[in-house]
Amino acid sequence: MYYRHIHNPWSEMERMQRRMLRSLALNRYESEPGFPAVNVYANDQAQIISAELPGLTREDIEISVAGEALTISGSREPEKVEEGAEYHRRERSAGKFTRSFQLLFPVDADKVEASFEDGVLHIRLPRAESDRPRKIAIK
Repeated sequence: MYYRHIHNPWSEMERMQRRMLRSLALNRYESEPGFPAVNVYANDQAQIISAELPGLTREDIEISVAGEALTISGSREPEKVEEGAEYHRRERSAGKFTRSFQLLFPVDADKVEASFEDGVLHIRLPRAESDRPRKIAIK
């Protein structure tokens, strides 16, 4: 049985739409506002921030504390592809990033510690001695 191909007048428009969406997906992740993904928690002694930074090294990351804010910044180079290759999907972000967080309480900036292991950055921000809760004795 022979089936005749029926021309769809919208097929060219659909093809262009797919290409445009694919192109937007390439650029969308380069300015991702929530990068890096973080967890923030605190106790009476310190605030702890852990950030996922896969594919980066210690040298690619900068951390600063100024006033009531912590800033994590850096950059990640795009993955190199073979000559003549063309992306069909690109979800891994690349480029410069900066993310700032308002601190929950004053911290002792001289005692801030940071470690980086397996693509996860851990920052411990000790609470300033002058801001720690004190138990008041009743006389």
